[in-house]
This record gives sequence, structure tokens and C-alpha cells, in this order.
Amino acid sequence: MEEGKKVQKLSPGDIVVIPANVKHFHGARKNSWFSHIVVEVPGEETENVWLEPVTDEEYDKLSD
Repeated sequence: MEEGKKVQKLSPGDIVVIPANVKHFHGARKNSWFSHIVVEVPGEETENVWLEPVTDEEYDKLSD
């Protein structure tokens, strides 16, 4: 899910492209599981930044 956008429901085999510098989150819906493979394209002067975790309150507000 990109910040400020609706939750995106994924199915096996779906591909999601997240551009550089876009704040996003990923995880399972309630009562479900989630596994993913990430492919990063190397760049110059880039870094991976882990942001704050999603709180239970924020998570509970999400809809399917």
C-alpha cells in the first residue's frame, strides 16, 4: 500500500512496482498471511530506509 492510497488486494503472481522515494507498507490482511519476493534495482546514492511500524490502531482501520 502506498501512503495515502487505498489498500491493494494481491493475488498469487501479482507484480507491484513501487517507484523510488515512495513511502509504502506491506503485510497481510487480518486472519491471513503474506509472503513476498523483492527485486531491487541498484542505483547511485540510494539507500533503504525502514520507517515506523504500522500501529494496531492504523491496521484496524484498513478494509479488505
